Amino acid sequence: MKNRNLILVILILAFNHSVLAQRSNQLKLWYTEPAAKSEEALPIGNGMLGAMVYGGIETEKISLNEASLWSGGPIDASKINPDAKKYLPLVRKTLFGENYKKADSLMRFMQGPYSESYAPLGNLYFNFAHKGNAVNYKRELDIQNAITRVSYTINGTNYTRQTFASYPDHVIVIKFTAEGKDKLNFTCNFNSLLRANSSANFNSLQLKGWAPVHAEPNYRKVAPAIIYDLKNGMRFCAVLKVLSTDGQKSTTDTTLRINNANNVVLVLAMATSYNGYDKNPGTAGKDEKALTQSYLKKTSAKTFAALQALHVKDYRKYFDRVSINLGKPNDENETTGNRLIHFKKGKEDSGLFALFYQYSRYLLISSSRPGGLATNLQGLWNEQLRPGWSSNYTVNINTQMNYWGVEAANLTELHKPLFDLIGKVAKSGQATAKNYYNTGGWACHHNTDIWAMSNPVGAGEGNPCWANWPMGGVWLSTHLWEHYTFTQDKLFLKEQGYPLIKGAVRFCLGFLIQDKNGYLITAPSTSPENTFLTAENYPGETSYGGTADLAMIRELFVGYLNSARVLNIDLAMQKEVKEALSKLYPYHIGKKGNLQEWYHDWNDKDPRHNHLSHLFGLYPGYNITSSKDTLLANAIRNTLHNRTNIAAGWGSSWRANAWARLQDGQQAYDALKNVIALRSYPNLLGHGYQLDANFGSGAAISEMLVQSHQGYIELLPALPVAWPDGQITGIVARGGFVIDMEWKKGKLVNAKVFSRFGGVCKIKNGTDIKTINTQAKKRYTITFNLI
Repeated sequence: MKNRNLILVILILAFNHSVLAQRSNQLKLWYTEPAAKSEEALPIGNGMLGAMVYGGIETEKISLNEASLWSGGPIDASKINPDAKKYLPLVRKTLFGENYKKADSLMRFMQGPYSESYAPLGNLYFNFAHKGNAVNYKRELDIQNAITRVSYTINGTNYTRQTFASYPDHVIVIKFTAEGKDKLNFTCNFNSLLRANSSANFNSLQLKGWAPVHAEPNYRKVAPAIIYDLKNGMRFCAVLKVLSTDGQKSTTDTTLRINNANNVVLVLAMATSYNGYDKNPGTAGKDEKALTQSYLKKTSAKTFAALQALHVKDYRKYFDRVSINLGKPNDENETTGNRLIHFKKGKEDSGLFALFYQYSRYLLISSSRPGGLATNLQGLWNEQLRPGWSSNYTVNINTQMNYWGVEAANLTELHKPLFDLIGKVAKSGQATAKNYYNTGGWACHHNTDIWAMSNPVGAGEGNPCWANWPMGGVWLSTHLWEHYTFTQDKLFLKEQGYPLIKGAVRFCLGFLIQDKNGYLITAPSTSPENTFLTAENYPGETSYGGTADLAMIRELFVGYLNSARVLNIDLAMQKEVKEALSKLYPYHIGKKGNLQEWYHDWNDKDPRHNHLSHLFGLYPGYNITSSKDTLLANAIRNTLHNRTNIAAGWGSSWRANAWARLQDGQQAYDALKNVIALRSYPNLLGHGYQLDANFGSGAAISEMLVQSHQGYIELLPALPVAWPDGQITGIVARGGFVIDMEWKKGKLVNAKVFSRFGGVCKIKNGTDIKTINTQAKKRYTITFNLI
């Protein structure tokens, strides 16, 4: 008995260490009325299965997603516009002749088809036979345990619902209870925007259907926009099963009914016929029905308590790694919706920032798990047949932003789905590099999808400024070296990271061309989605030697050289890369004191453009640093002032990260305020369901509190005055150093460092720098000369 009590005390102490600081930050989103629309519904997910819970009283709606349910099928990249490279010399000749209008026109001959779309599986409805009006209604998402709850009272009977998406059991679990004189009486049914049919038997409800074989992007006006092919299209299956109930079950053809119950537990399994990016999902797909039944079979002997305990244990092994407190939160009796309203009106709420940070971690744990698929533009959650921008992988910023904060937020394993995506795209990207640029290596452009497409999109009609941008693979590859800097995982670097980095480098070496002064530049070149004005006032999209391209290539080359040195391989290629790196066209400061975005000192058509691609060298790269590159850092500061902090949600998140790197906490805070106040829905998801804003904001908060890109760890480098007191535990720095720290009145009070791998740790606070020779798996208390 003493041993059991001792174990309990240890568990309580461990629990308190991880979550006490978080409890005051209200790790819940909660509301006193049901969601009326998707922007108010609450997301749950396990990396593959996603749902949005509305919490209706008479009718509960749960919208459903399965991460692999996409339109389309495998592609043969070698057959996509194989003649495109014939236009490359003509485009370059036209550009160097300064005929930008003709170059823009020619670029459309170097395009291919659009990506496919992420599809909504369907909706699950529960229709309750309540008699009377509900009182004491509450709807919440507990992000500490990844569970949604709904509760209300009718005629003295208390009704509750709990829903969660279990990763270990690969199902969504739903529990209804009624405590009082009345019972649960309801029917449930499926529907879908896809081609589908439903059926019911004594104990379950089933939905089967097909995704389109093609879905046009929502912004294209073509017919037919949706095309089905039931032989080759992806199939899906969803089965809702009654796990336990004390009521009576019955069915009609498409409806399941429960009567006179106090408790009902249901499990929902979903699966598709997706069998990999290179397999036809119709003719060579998996058996989606057998998969759903296998998941259900594994849960058949489990109780709700067992399912929930396993789910919470699995989820919290990730979530509990980091706790954060940014000061006194707003009134704990306020709903999330009211807090957001007050915040928009100017009321400070430091607790809302801490909640937003942990929500970004919750969303990533819910949508990106090892062995699964990378988060798409909407994370995991989509209710539209033609979602915004196809809910695809937009790799000119959005997909990358989803993963900007993953390492610092102590979620390194969740980076793996992105690496798997890069590996698939690199294979099709070899044909794209050859077809479009006649180079080796691999290339990827503006978009990719579950089928790993890599070609320029646009179908001959897209604007080159987004459709033809060829640096997607370059940007994606920088994540591989970044992962190594945090994990020191040499096996990963050798087997997965380095080969992909090397392929992207090979593409760049073949694509770069000399300008008239002997510098290496890119041609053609675009700066994603931005447009310049020439001296003749022509709004051009295609140019040469754009700053964004060259900043990304610099970052890639440096990462490659570091990788090759770690592995001690490819000395000849190292020499080639060093030489090319030394010849890249340098950064330039424009007449307005800004960092020049184009080869020439042109104005932007839109001076406040969302994208900050040419600032890549500052963030997410770091070949420009605030301490070593003062002139360039000041030019970037001027650029950011000119662009302003008002942008799309992801645009403001980007600005927050850039300001944090410049160590301007006030501007970073202002940008984050804009994300939350101006670009967030009541459920705190980003406008347009672009979850990159959520993920990017989490990254920015990490960057404001800890930086480690300049060869040392810096604590509180961009702390705003609005967060004078706070603490964070579990945040990770490069080198595998885990930081716990507390600050008061804007000054560091204490700091501890846990060294995962050992090695020299240089850590800075203010002007004081400490150097520690650490041993692996040891914790160190850091004492600074505090003034």
